[in-house]
Amino acid sequence: MHRQLRTALATAAAAALTGGLLVVTASTATAATPSGTRGDFNGDGYRDIAVTAPLATVNGKSGAGSVSILYGSKSGAGAAKIQTVSQNSAGVPGTAEKDDTFGGMVSAGDFNGDGYADLAVGAHGEDVGSDADGGSVTILWGTSSGLSGGTNVKDPSAGSHDHFGLLVAAGDYNGDGRADLAIGSDQNTVDIYRGGFTTTGGTGGHYAVTAPVQKVPGPDFQNLTPGDVNHDGRTDLVANGYETDSQEGWNANFYLPGSTSGLTSTGAQKLPAGIISDIGDVNGDGYGDIVIGAHWDKDIAGAHKGGVVKVVYGTQAGPDGGQDSVNQDSPGVPGSGETADDFGYELSLGDVNGDGKDDVVVGAPGEDLNGIADAGMVTVLYGSTGGFASTGAQSFAQDSPGVPGDNEKGDGFGAEVYLADTNNDGKADLTVGIPHENNGDGYLVTFNSDGSKLAATGKGYGLTATKVSAAGTPLLGFGMAG
Repeated sequence: MHRQLRTALATAAAAALTGGLLVVTASTATAATPSGTRGDFNGDGYRDIAVTAPLATVNGKSGAGSVSILYGSKSGAGAAKIQTVSQNSAGVPGTAEKDDTFGGMVSAGDFNGDGYADLAVGAHGEDVGSDADGGSVTILWGTSSGLSGGTNVKDPSAGSHDHFGLLVAAGDYNGDGRADLAIGSDQNTVDIYRGGFTTTGGTGGHYAVTAPVQKVPGPDFQNLTPGDVNHDGRTDLVANGYETDSQEGWNANFYLPGSTSGLTSTGAQKLPAGIISDIGDVNGDGYGDIVIGAHWDKDIAGAHKGGVVKVVYGTQAGPDGGQDSVNQDSPGVPGSGETADDFGYELSLGDVNGDGKDDVVVGAPGEDLNGIADAGMVTVLYGSTGGFASTGAQSFAQDSPGVPGDNEKGDGFGAEVYLADTNNDGKADLTVGIPHENNGDGYLVTFNSDGSKLAATGKGYGLTATKVSAAGTPLLGFGMAG
């Protein structure tokens, strides 16, 4: 399982799920007016988590894909309501078809400015007319009852590329207060749609940015990460792909700054290698720091056996505040660096303890535990004024007390992680995706913050709870947004 799943999905063709729009409800809460909270699809003041099963079978169509919403509540994500959406759901454009991979990538933002968060969903395997694998992007609209209906985003260059929607990244790239949407395909050009989206398909305009990544067979981009590094009120973008010079190996990240006119590749800054990244304020200085996971053992500059996480500190001028790195052999980090641990395969930033500094959760899905290969582990490193602290780290696996499930070969616990405050207590909570649980069924575990750290007791959600079919290999927990 030592491969980047997002890249693998560009050519994947197996799957599982049934039905149209499915909702599982313990209790519901709606607000008279939307909260405007980031990632709050129903406006009740709690952040919600969208979890994908991109290879789910829908009405017998393998690989069609679906997205499940774990709605936030006082008890955390999923405790009150779970909703599952596919292209067969009422009001959602298109039809669930074999290998569409609806949910291959997701990103949340209030695209129509009504106060409810909406969800951009990529289906990069979608056949568009005679264009095989042309790809599509659908915006699912937030309402007082949750996500409802959707609208396709028009592909500006249909037929000239494949896998439109392979990557989606919401952000306010020009600082006008409206959510924009960046969309990647198999080319080295990112399509940017300005805020002003409507339910009839309108946008505030379109432009394209070509990042300095090399054109290669297959997808040129591996990841797009939005965030405000220089604290100017405009979202910046980190684009990951194949670099043109070989000094640091095949992979590199490039920082593209936001501006009043939007994203620009002028003055793009090269950053350390590592496919997965996130942006947050680790040291509490008010600037966004870029945290990069490089899960390789060797062959990349700065690589470390078992994987490494790198931090590029933000300043007013951008990512120019110096760099740090941490691995499983660093002081205070649980475990030890072993070949193919994949430490840094996935990561997410959020303030778990409420001290004003972002903490990082690092997935190591290749971690072998007690002789069980690729059981997987998750590590929590806490932010401090000096960067990630050398004390107080936590680690979780499926054999940890209070964690649902068991360590099993190939499960890859931590292949997806996401931090968000889902119970509205001001502290970030954790959702862990285990897409390879039970040979590709997938599984989710949520952990709430206890105020100073993540609580050791987790709650599990599988195919039954989300109403995702067990046919094929749905990969529940493959991707998340909120």
